[in-house]
Amino acid sequence: MSELVVRRLLIDLDTPPERHWCGGDAFRTAWFNALSMSFPVGEQFFIDSVRAGVQMLPDGERAGFEPAIKGFIGQEATHRRIHSLFNAHLAAQGLVNRWELRARRRIDKLAGVDVRAAIGATAATEHLTAILAEYLLTDASALQGADARWITLWLWHASEEAEHRSTAFDLYRALGGNEKWRLRLFRLVTWHFITDALRQTLRNLRHDGSLWRWSTWASGWRFVCGRGGLLRELAGPWARYGRADFHPSQQDESRALAWLRSHATQVEPVGRPSAAEVAA
Repeated sequence: MSELVVRRLLIDLDTPPERHWCGGDAFRTAWFNALSMSFPVGEQFFIDSVRAGVQMLPDGERAGFEPAIKGFIGQEATHRRIHSLFNAHLAAQGLVNRWELRARRRIDKLAGVDVRAAIGATAATEHLTAILAEYLLTDASALQGADARWITLWLWHASEEAEHRSTAFDLYRALGGNEKWRLRLFRLVTWHFITDALRQTLRNLRHDGSLWRWSTWASGWRFVCGRGGLLRELAGPWARYGRADFHPSQQDESRALAWLRSHATQVEPVGRPSAAEVAA
């Protein structure tokens, strides 16, 4: 398995975002804010899951996985930290993160359950984030009008999601995870992701005072259901996970790699976590 590079994001994270930082669009801003609210707790869950899972592999197999696991942990830990900083600005605006509370309750229920369930849920979520990443890297309209630093944040995150999209999936398979549970977990994760994203977006809009504005829902319809919107563009890539011959490496990562190359001045390699950090 290939080794992943951990990068530091070189943007101003101290200056707060504007109220409608995504091009003045209330719906797109509320939706991206909702996603950001889910990341710190989610990424910690992914880190904990693969860290526990790799320790269950025989020594010979574990050595083959460790480079990818190290990079995965390093990238996800960086995403967690950056979005925590962004979310602190949202909290200062008065937004309340209910998605994280619901996610923590579900994570707590997995305590003592076969670690493959957590890794399967991680692999399923990584597919959702990878296809969303491809969407963001392909269609500039999603972040149209946003401050350049927030565009950089989201496309940096998207590019690294595309890079490590196979890690949890391969670990699930190596641990003997079966297809029946892989697909069950995918459907469950999809349900929670969609409903949590919608609930948090609505909560954000309600707090913002934009929930009942016609312009908000016109924008939301275009973004989610319109031509080139989320549902139309992601339905096919989402369904691919259900194929018996599916593997995350089948997704084209050329846009992600091209973005990382062309924005080398905004992301700085910082090395890779040590073996001790992976096992910690």
